[in-house]
Amino acid sequence: MNLFEVVEGLFEQYGYLVLLIGLPLDFIALPIPPGNSTLTYTGFLAYKGIMGPAPAFLSAVFGAVAGLTVTYLMGYKLGMPLIERYGKWLFLKPSLIQKTQLYYDKYGNKLLLISFFIPGVRQFIGYFIGIIRVPYRTVMLYGYAGVLSWVAFFFGLGYIFGEQWQYILNLIEFYLKAFFIAIAFLLVALFLHNRLRKQKRKKKSEAAGG
Repeated sequence: MNLFEVVEGLFEQYGYLVLLIGLPLDFIALPIPPGNSTLTYTGFLAYKGIMGPAPAFLSAVFGAVAGLTVTYLMGYKLGMPLIERYGKWLFLKPSLIQKTQLYYDKYGNKLLLISFFIPGVRQFIGYFIGIIRVPYRTVMLYGYAGVLSWVAFFFGLGYIFGEQWQYILNLIEFYLKAFFIAIAFLLVALFLHNRLRKQKRKKKSEAAGG
């Protein structure tokens, strides 16, 4: 049984509950069913008239928002105490979290808007913003907006492309992965480049001072 057959079977058995329960599970890092496929198939069912477009879309938004909220609260309440107690075994020191928070304060809110589209990131972003204590008002403004855009995009794929939803989904996911992998390599290259420049400047200043 392939991935799409699993999603189809779950919808046949549980209907709207797949969205209300399955999407929160996707955020909790138990992607059964997987979020992108679930949303696109939901759009397809709305296209076919099997599900009402409005209740299907609203159920998907509610389920995704619930997933982000639950993981955020788990990270907020449990994350930092666990890191302080067990972080050394995972090479996660409180000082590293503080540095990460500084980077987030500079760039994070804008990245939060697109983080739900990044493969593998959606399942951990809620915990992360909870651990670094991002204010809930910011989560509502940027996190929920990001969730809404993610739901609308993949739901729209199924609703607009109808019978071609599987082909379009595979195509979109392929290019999304390729795009974000390229971005990751670029960021690593820029980081290494800047680090080398700083080391060269440091050596020059030390040589001049000596």
